[in-house]
Parts: sequence; C-alpha cells; structure tokens
Amino acid sequence: MSASVKDILNKKGSKIYSVNVGDTVFHALEVMADKNIGCLVVFDNDKIVGTFSERDYARKVILRGKSSKETKVGELMNRDVLYVTPNDTVEDCMALMIAKKTRHLLVMDNHKLAGLISIGDVVAQVISDHKFAIKELEKYITGDFGSTT
Repeated sequence: MSASVKDILNKKGSKIYSVNVGDTVFHALEVMADKNIGCLVVFDNDKIVGTFSERDYARKVILRGKSSKETKVGELMNRDVLYVTPNDTVEDCMALMIAKKTRHLLVMDNHKLAGLISIGDVVAQVISDHKFAIKELEKYITGDFGSTT
C-alpha cells in the first residue's frame, strides 16, 4: 500500500508559513530564511491567492531588474496553486509535480489549508517506504520473523 499525503504531514507536521500579497519580496525572503523553508503561501486577506518560492525569487527579481525591497510578492507569486488532499498518494503527488513542473503542493482538507509539501518531502517518503520494504523482504528471506521466546 502506498503512503499518503497524510503520512507525510504526520512526519513533518502541518505548520504553514505565509505572507500577504502586499508584503515585499525581501520580507518573504526573510521569513523563508528564518524558517529554513523554500516556499510560502500567499494570502490576500483570508483567501489563498498563490505561493512564493525561492525559485520565483531567483527567476523573477534580479533577472527582471527588480528590487526585492521594493517589489511586492503579489507581482511575482505563482498564481497557479496546485492542491492535493491528505488521502492522495505519494505517487499522485509525484505525477502532479512532474506534469506541472512544480516543487510544492498545498494540502487541502475539507476546503481548509492543512499543510504544504515539497518534492523533498515526497522523495523522503518514497525512500522511507523503500527501506521498510527492503527490511521486510530481508526478514522474509532469512526467516527472521522475530522470536517470542
């Protein structure tokens, strides 16, 4: 059975960091650096309007002659927000990330923001699942099912 988004959130937690659409890019970068994260959810009042990532900064600020202290997050954020649910599988996430060339997915549970997962979170879950499967196969091959004596 494949791991789910819920399994990822149970390991990493569901803490979400955000900025407002009118905040400066510099402020968003400060938040990301302080929290050691690569993506923020962007709100306009209480509505999710996008995401802002390190990749957005790298490709949309200096290369376009903008200043991070003057440019608003709303000018550069990714408006094509992609969502998954806690019940979606890791494979569903990987397929969506590959198809849409994105590194972050918001997790929505009953129309509420429940978390944010990254490609790193997904890959870590795949590796964990493979390690578990390998250990179980080793036990089967060696006949070491754990003794009760």
